[in-house]
Amino acid sequence: MAAAVGRVLRLGGRWSAAAAGGLGAQTLRLIYTTTAVQRKNVGASGPEKYTEAFIKKQIEEFNLGKRHLANMMGEDPETFTQEDIDRAIAYLFPSGLFDKQARPMMKHPSEIFPEQRKIQWGEDGRPFHFLFYTGKQSYYSLMHETYEKLLSVQKYQDQLTAQDLPPEKEKRNLAGSRWLTKIELEEMLLEKLSDNDYLRFIQLLQKLMTLPCGDMEEKYIQKFTKEVPAQLQKVVIEPLKYDERGVAFSTSEGIRKTAKATATVYDNGTGKVTVNGIDILHYFPVLQDREQLLFPFQFLDRVGKHDMICTVSGGGRSAQAGAIRLASAKALRSFVTEREVEFMRQAGLLTVDPRVKERKKPGQEGARRKFTWKKR
Repeated sequence: MAAAVGRVLRLGGRWSAAAAGGLGAQTLRLIYTTTAVQRKNVGASGPEKYTEAFIKKQIEEFNLGKRHLANMMGEDPETFTQEDIDRAIAYLFPSGLFDKQARPMMKHPSEIFPEQRKIQWGEDGRPFHFLFYTGKQSYYSLMHETYEKLLSVQKYQDQLTAQDLPPEKEKRNLAGSRWLTKIELEEMLLEKLSDNDYLRFIQLLQKLMTLPCGDMEEKYIQKFTKEVPAQLQKVVIEPLKYDERGVAFSTSEGIRKTAKATATVYDNGTGKVTVNGIDILHYFPVLQDREQLLFPFQFLDRVGKHDMICTVSGGGRSAQAGAIRLASAKALRSFVTEREVEFMRQAGLLTVDPRVKERKKPGQEGARRKFTWKKR
């Protein structure tokens, strides 16, 4: 029973007899340590593992351990599902670890030992892949493939340059997508990667994407990106309004700390901004505050195309600039497309800044600062 579950159950540390309570020595031996399989690199662990006979033996031991676990919980072993196993493990071995992968678990061998590993070695015990002894054959194969595509794109660019046909560089924007995370790339390659390995691969993809003819491999690059789902379904953007002169405008509100602002953005303007009836240069003499206020217009490349009239109250100058920035960004949504609104959301222009001054604590000099300790 110890061998049946000990190989398919992964724990974050060792269990003592006190921690096991009244489960008994036999159950304690069942779940006793972290399996070495999860710690070692799967690809470099050796040809004697992950054969058909090995997987078959692991499945038999898993079924035996599942039957014992069902009997301990008073359930029918024939109808004991994976969800029942997870509940039983959580009940017998409660864990407060934040990372779920570090908690005790018992999974089917097919989920722990990938199927691709069974065909890596021939009948003579030799590995098939020439990069096997690197320990990360899938990763280095991917790096080789990506670098070959990079060289082919560069070669095509050189041919165009030799024919005096400079390629037109197309500006690609990944604001609506993201690169695969390290964990997602590990699941794709079925190998453990270090932070440097992941960083080198992403840098190689970025170099390929920034080439003038990099769109040739656009489908290949998309394999390692994921679309970021839009979250605009619950946001209702008010339509443009028109004044007596027929000029389109939009009004919105924003807050920052204790400051509250209302901004009205007019179309077909000259870039004039007034705050409480005062020009922006006189109301915000600090350059940083003016840059903060005008950043939504700069982000959308609309500096000098709109006029804005603001009213603000409460807070200091920095908080007022933040409130006007949020109000103007919300008002600009009526002038741009949904795609640009999504870019604004991802850049944080439509999110309220929740930071406030931290309160002073009793028995302390400030929010974090302590009084100077004196022995006497």
